[in-house]
Amino acid sequence: MSNIAPKTQKAVALKYDKEKQGAPKVVASGKGEVANNIIKLAREHDIFIKKDADLVELLSKIEINKEIPPMLYKAVAEVFSFIYKITNDKRQ
Repeated sequence: MSNIAPKTQKAVALKYDKEKQGAPKVVASGKGEVANNIIKLAREHDIFIKKDADLVELLSKIEINKEIPPMLYKAVAEVFSFIYKITNDKRQ
């Protein structure tokens, strides 16, 4: 028997509209059942899911509908770049 409790699942959803926003913003965030629902909705709508526990931890501290701070631009840009590449590869 183990005394180690399983980690609670966390999820954060980002949205970026370069015409309307200066930076991506957090549109959903949660843990446990809320995180499971965020992930379920993403899958239902074919939205790419990137697992990065450290980044999720940082993003989960940002209020909903707030843009990410400049210190996270690089990390989030890498995620968006990865998603863009995967999306383009699927189209070809």
